[in-house]
Amino acid sequence: MKAVIERYNCLKEEHEQLLNPPSELKFWRREAAVLRQQLQSLQENHRQLMGEQLYGLSVKDLQNLENQLEMSLCGVRLKKEQMLTDEIQELTQKGSLIHKENLELCKKINLIRQENMELYGKVYGTRDANEAGGNAFVQYGLNNGEASHLPINLRLSQPNQNL
Repeated sequence: MKAVIERYNCLKEEHEQLLNPPSELKFWRREAAVLRQQLQSLQENHRQLMGEQLYGLSVKDLQNLENQLEMSLCGVRLKKEQMLTDEIQELTQKGSLIHKENLELCKKINLIRQENMELYGKVYGTRDANEAGGNAFVQYGLNNGEASHLPINLRLSQPNQNL
């Protein structure tokens, strides 16, 4: 309660001083001095947190500083862990989508191969398609080997009479 009354009186006094120009100058000088003191205190605290200028601290002060640093480090580690977990989840989702897309593309490739086999059967007759079986794809570059990245050019031609 005393602190509240003291703060009220201080603010009332400052307000009255603002109405008087010479006292306003004093107010701003005092305010600048308070801010300078706060800046020095913050700089000292920062240096201590960085491990500098520890020579004037007691064992209790050093223990408090160590606890403060450990708590800060714990917060940093938690934030880092959360960010990594989020990134892992995002990459897992992207991997799953890519896997699904890959499966769909494999299905399309198989469908195209089946259609090509049917076309081959229609063009060369069912006897040749059955005899060739899966070999028709190898013969015409449709195997699943090392050349599968090359484009497939299909064209209709007259069947060979020598078969």
